[in-house]
Amino acid sequence: MSTEYLAAEQARTPDSGVLLDVRDLHVEFRTRDGVAKAVNGVNYSVAEGETLAVLGESGSGKSVTAQAIMGILDSPPGFVTKGEIVFQGRDLLKLGAEERRKVRGAKMAMIFQDALSSLNPVLTVGEQLGEMFTTHQGMSKKDSRAKAVELMDRVRIPAAAERVKQYPHQFSGGMRQRVMIAMAMALEPDLIIADEPTTALDVTVQAQVMDLLAELQRELNMGLILITHDLGVVADVADKIAVMYAGRIVETAPVHEIYKAPAHPYTKGLLQSIPRLDQKGQELYAIKGLPPNLLRIPPGCAFNPRCPQARDRCRTEVPPLYEVGPVRASACHYWKETLGE
Repeated sequence: MSTEYLAAEQARTPDSGVLLDVRDLHVEFRTRDGVAKAVNGVNYSVAEGETLAVLGESGSGKSVTAQAIMGILDSPPGFVTKGEIVFQGRDLLKLGAEERRKVRGAKMAMIFQDALSSLNPVLTVGEQLGEMFTTHQGMSKKDSRAKAVELMDRVRIPAAAERVKQYPHQFSGGMRQRVMIAMAMALEPDLIIADEPTTALDVTVQAQVMDLLAELQRELNMGLILITHDLGVVADVADKIAVMYAGRIVETAPVHEIYKAPAHPYTKGLLQSIPRLDQKGQELYAIKGLPPNLLRIPPGCAFNPRCPQARDRCRTEVPPLYEVGPVRASACHYWKETLGE
């Protein structure tokens, strides 16, 4: 990363409206087969009321970074080995277990991608929503039930007063995801992390869920981290994008700049993979090859075995995040060529 870009990233403070600052984060998994380096020096930030979309294929480190932020990383085998996670001026990695627990739910919350497996099948939806208030605010069961109904109304679940007594399996996929959103919003946190919130939902329901998230975010002025592999989902909701590959940020930029002109070959490949109406009947583009084994990340640029622009330098020298613009960076030695400059 260029000195100037890094200085600008790290100079921000909560006084400038930054809620979360992830700095040089490293996470590894120690397995029988070796050490898998899942996150390798991630830097990103989220301000109040801002939406950051984190993109990349499965295994790129998106969800692991989110788990480290939330403090829910399974350890062992996962370990944060380096970095800072500064939330509202405090480094979360330096807090004790009880202090981290107080931050979760009340200050930051997470929406998981598989709502059915994330909800307890033997408790009613009302009991699970109400637990947030009994645990964090000491409410009575009667009051917490009333708050659960209020939350379900807020996320537009019809007949909330009756459905609050039902179990997760009695809800459709889209309605279960609304329950997960209600649970995350319960204590009106300052930051929401949504991990693939529209996975396995049909296109219409996807749009409804994303519209709901955006509306609630505006209402509460929350920061939102949207983790996804679908660039089509984020175009209308994100303010900026961070693209991850093999545990690293390979490009970061305001959303419209990335769609207009990507500065990294991997981002370019992801954009070309989006189905388009004007290409009906044509073969859909796909990035050749597979993401690297995190136990054996290739030397140099991790994307070089799949990159159509790869040269000798790419196979030996790890590219820093080059400053492409005032708030834009690319981890490609030949970013100017990718931009067409």
